Amino acid sequence: MEPFKNFTGLLAPLDRANVDTDAIIPKQFLKSIARTGFGPYLFDELRYLDHGEPGMDCSHRPLNPEFVLNDPRYQNADILLARENFGCGSSREHAPWALADYGFRVILAPSFADIFFNNCFKNGLLPIVLAADVIDDLFGQAYGPEALRLRVDLPAQQLTLVSRGERIAFEVDPGHKDRLLKGLDDIGVTLSRADAIRAYEARRGVEAPWLFFSAS
Repeated sequence: MEPFKNFTGLLAPLDRANVDTDAIIPKQFLKSIARTGFGPYLFDELRYLDHGEPGMDCSHRPLNPEFVLNDPRYQNADILLARENFGCGSSREHAPWALADYGFRVILAPSFADIFFNNCFKNGLLPIVLAADVIDDLFGQAYGPEALRLRVDLPAQQLTLVSRGERIAFEVDPGHKDRLLKGLDDIGVTLSRADAIRAYEARRGVEAPWLFFSAS
């Protein structure tokens, strides 16, 4: 997993509450566990006018002109603005895979479903909880004449509105923050403690050798 770095990004406003993981990446795309290749199918049923299936060439599919990601103003957005309870529904890890593969790095919402929230950190995404009135203000600005750009500073836990210089502080669990900055998923966290694990196994081998008995 790549370490999270500070960046200035474009915000796309998805003005829907209770967006579930089936809306983020529909069930027919769950056959693959490759973690990549899901970006073209992100929000498939909202984004396209036809029915999507794995392996389809999305470059020729009819687009829904009313869906936010098809608006030219929000092309190449890497920050998603959402409403409450984002990521509810099933626990499929394909949802953060699809968001990350599309290019999103940060998701702003007043609340997230718990499993989805934790899965984001495990896959290099930064989900940020902001007060409802702050989210409302960001939606208002995002629909203005110009698309909204934000600077994201994870070490300082701060968002900055580029056009106004306004700063918004946010909270993030120290453990999640450390993992993102170091680019560590669950396996990476375990491997970072390999020396301590080997030392423990060696000590237990002396203390309780019968636990390590091999019939061979």
